[in-house]
Parts: sequence; structure tokens; C-alpha cells
Amino acid sequence: MSLLWAVPFAGILASIALGPLLVARLWHHHYGTIAALWALALAVPLAVKLGAAGAAKLLLHALLLDYLPFILVLFALFSISGGIHVRGSLRGTPAVNAAILGLGAALASVIGTTGASMVLVRPLIRANAGRAHNTHVVIFFIFLVSNIGGALTPLGDPPLFLGFLHGVDFFWPLRNLWQPTLMCIGVLLAL
Repeated sequence: MSLLWAVPFAGILASIALGPLLVARLWHHHYGTIAALWALALAVPLAVKLGAAGAAKLLLHALLLDYLPFILVLFALFSISGGIHVRGSLRGTPAVNAAILGLGAALASVIGTTGASMVLVRPLIRANAGRAHNTHVVIFFIFLVSNIGGALTPLGDPPLFLGFLHGVDFFWPLRNLWQPTLMCIGVLLAL
């Protein structure tokens, strides 16, 4: 397949990222239509190339064997972590923030980036509520807990989960990515 087949994917990502910023009213009223148009931008050329039956088979395969399992795992992790409420009276000091961020990065590969984010973002925000300058803490939280921390298992990161669904060993990321992941986490925690 040529690189042109990636245009609908890049288009939907760009629309999701830029639509709310550049054309907020249009995006919020018609995001479903915009997404459908990008889906058609893939489905119609597929139908021309493979025929209607071939395109339908390929799209159904992707829906049932990639998308549905991904959504089910995400829903399960979201549901389970959504029921966890962490309480405490933490003060947002650099040490406490680093501990929360480090814990979140470690948990992200076990309960998913979504799960770890849901469990720890509220305590982090509460701990830093009294600080005048606290935006950077949330940005580092997004980097460490919502992104990098999930790099060690298919539960933590959606592309790794899709790889697992297609035969990549479950522990391959842990065996092969633990050093770069640890280095990234260490550098960001130090910053």
C-alpha cells in the first residue's frame, strides 16, 4: 500500500486535534459528519480497488478483530479505575509530585494509561491546588502517566495492544523497552 492510504487517518487525527481550536462551532456541531467523511475517504477507494465485497470484508475484519477488542479493553480499564478513589492530604511539593508522577508511570503499564490517569489525576490536582504555578505538573503528568508510562505492556498503550492482537508477545515491550522507558521517565522526573 502506498503512503496515500494514510491520508484519511492523518486527516481524522488533524481534524480531532485542530477542529476544536480553529473551527470550534463547526467541529462541535458536525464532528460526526466530519469523521464519516474521513471514513468514506478510506472506504470508497478501498471499494474501487478491492470491490465492494473485498472492502466490506476488510473493514469488518478491522472492526471485529482490532477495534472492538481495543474498545473493550479500554472500557474495562476505564470502568475498573473509575471506581477507585484515592484520598489523602498531600501537599504539592516537588518530592510529592515526583512520587505521584513516578507511581503513575509505573501503574500505567499495569492498569493502562487511561486507568492510571483516572486514578491519580485528581489527587495530583488536589495536592497542587494551593500552588500559584501548577500547570507544568499537569503537563508532566500527561507525558509520564498518560503516555510514556504505558510503554511496557499491551495494557498500557493502544498500539502495543494492537500488536499483541496480531501476534506480538505480551512481554516483548517489557523485555525490549524497559531501558528507554526508564531513561525517559528518569529525565522527566528530574526536570
